[in-house]
Amino acid sequence: MKNTIRIFVLVTLGIVLLSFLPKQSKTSVKEYELVVPDLTIPWGFVFLPDNSMLITEKSGKLIHFKNGKKQLISGLPKITVQGQGGLLGITLHPEYNKNGWIYFTYASSTGVGDGANTTLMRARMSNQKLINQEVLYKASPNSRRGQHFGSRIAFDTKGYLYFSIGDRGDRDVNPQDITKDGGKIYRLHDDGKIPADNPFVNEKNAKTAIYSFGHRNPQGMALNPFTGELWTHEHGPQGGDEINIIKKGKNYGWPKISYGINYSGTKFTDHTSLPGMEQPLYQWTPSIAPSGMAFVTSDLYPKLKGNVLVGSLKFRYLTNCTLKNGKVIKEEKLLEGLGRVRSVVQGNDGYLYVGIEQLGIVKLLPQK
Repeated sequence: MKNTIRIFVLVTLGIVLLSFLPKQSKTSVKEYELVVPDLTIPWGFVFLPDNSMLITEKSGKLIHFKNGKKQLISGLPKITVQGQGGLLGITLHPEYNKNGWIYFTYASSTGVGDGANTTLMRARMSNQKLINQEVLYKASPNSRRGQHFGSRIAFDTKGYLYFSIGDRGDRDVNPQDITKDGGKIYRLHDDGKIPADNPFVNEKNAKTAIYSFGHRNPQGMALNPFTGELWTHEHGPQGGDEINIIKKGKNYGWPKISYGINYSGTKFTDHTSLPGMEQPLYQWTPSIAPSGMAFVTSDLYPKLKGNVLVGSLKFRYLTNCTLKNGKVIKEEKLLEGLGRVRSVVQGNDGYLYVGIEQLGIVKLLPQK
């Protein structure tokens, strides 16, 4: 009896002591390495040829991270931090080594109307300062709404430049109307000129930079290196986040069709499909709030190679989407519990890097 009481006391004491230990993240420390610490919202980042990074903080800071040190890049345009808007996506010209062009999107208050809207700029960098700035596209009119600025940027293999702008919270006006900005994927030449074969160049009053329409808020965009297709993902409302393969002139349905509902629980459409509207390649219900997207081509990750990675803001993990015959057949959660995953990039060195809010940029370590 005394032994039983002694065991009970020891077990109880052990449980009490464990309760005072620090809470452990769901993610094993062996799964990642913190590379760039102390970032708030690392909206996007890109690797320069010397393996240093350019990092956009949503608050309006452009950071050059090199040799373990951060330095702010000066000379940015005036950036309006409004709701979800701020300094957003970033990428390099495919021939950056020759021309030095850096492309980024941000919220700007210039132009018609109160508030701000998404703007695409290119610039060069010299002595830690942006020079030769050129605005390539400015969505209009401005809006005081704080939602759905987008915005990611990607080049295809032919040198065309694509970027996204969300519906700016005006779902019943912008996404289905090609005479209005918002809720679209746009395509330009690298200098901002409109390609002659863009789908709506001959449509009266159309925004001729539009490549596809009917989108809600695309915050992931990447060229599929295995097929050459442009893939995006976008936020649904309460459910109905989507992965889409972007095709010229196609209508992706928002808000006429959706697998989601209003945040209040009510319906805004009875349709998940309609004639003339594209179906998503994949959809998440409940919503994971996807942000950031990268295809894995590196031999450093044999278990991930050939898959696509997507960040989850809502549930705070990186999802590994296994692809087979161009379809997502299963998912695996990585880096659980670290924070809201905002961006993901495969670096020049073949390693995968992930931007996590209120933490920084981590390197995903290959698992044996």
